[in-house]
Amino acid sequence: MRQDPVGVCALIAPWNFPINLVVAKLAPALMAGCTVVIKPASPTPLSIRFIADAVAAAGIPAGVVNIITGNSAVGDALVRHPGVDKVAFTGSTPVGRRIAAACGELLRPVTLELGGKSSALVLPDVDLTAMQQVLIRSCMRNTGQTCYISTRILAPAGRYDELVDMVTATIQAAPQGDPMDPDTVFGPAATRAQRDTVRAYIRSGIAEGARATTGGDVPSGFDRGYFVPPTVFADVTPGMRIAREEIFGPVLSILRYDTLDEAIGIANNTAFGLGGTVFSADADAAFDAAARMDTGSVGLGFFASNHNAPFAGRHDSGLGAEFGREGLHAYLKPQSVHRRIR
Repeated sequence: MRQDPVGVCALIAPWNFPINLVVAKLAPALMAGCTVVIKPASPTPLSIRFIADAVAAAGIPAGVVNIITGNSAVGDALVRHPGVDKVAFTGSTPVGRRIAAACGELLRPVTLELGGKSSALVLPDVDLTAMQQVLIRSCMRNTGQTCYISTRILAPAGRYDELVDMVTATIQAAPQGDPMDPDTVFGPAATRAQRDTVRAYIRSGIAEGARATTGGDVPSGFDRGYFVPPTVFADVTPGMRIAREEIFGPVLSILRYDTLDEAIGIANNTAFGLGGTVFSADADAAFDAAARMDTGSVGLGFFASNHNAPFAGRHDSGLGAEFGREGLHAYLKPQSVHRRIR
């Protein structure tokens, strides 16, 4: 059996990590021997110049790595182009569905890394000091504009108020401001449209009865920029929109549970299945809880992707895998050669 390059690959990246999420596709494609056409998101076209410069500096021959820019119509034309052999897309679930439909019609291989609504399951024995140290990275990285972060915190009833106080204080103490300032933790939303979307979700949370312990539907305090005050909601129930839908902004929801079975049910009661975290002082208990979560990746005591391990969404979070051997194999096609041995 041999593995051949799948062919010409269309690599379509989002605006939230416009360089990283191209490289995650470009590296295995080149390792497999494929040529590529990269399309960055329309709000972030200039960042692709850094990759173009790196490709030139590495001496990669002309025509191996190609770049186009444009709006969604350009992306659709690229996905359907007869010269494309595979599509790899990271972005929203609605756009992913349209790409999957086109690739299904064309019988074209596709990898989709889509949205998420992941849960941080907090067990009763949690060390809140340890959790506090990784809270923002695990639950609100990149001002909440990250697909896999655990934006729903599932807290045991016996420690609910204590955990709400810790999360609120941690978010309140994190500076918001100029994203070029190294001391800044929370920057602005990437676009005006994204800011307006996040603000609408905050208003919906308040309207449905959630309690904002910090932030909320209040002015950002900035004269310029698409800032949204980092917001923590307590008294959130599973049926609220802020508990079900991907917000992609600096908003955390804290839900109460009484039993572990109830917590697992809440964690799995979502259309998504991308990330997740379990916080516990007992490593075995955390591992057992993680095995019950219907999601592609789970971190014990923190969350961060690992390039050696497959990153694969379930359900509305995508198809296929990136990273690890599985991510490389997505850019290869097998050929079995049979011969008679006399």
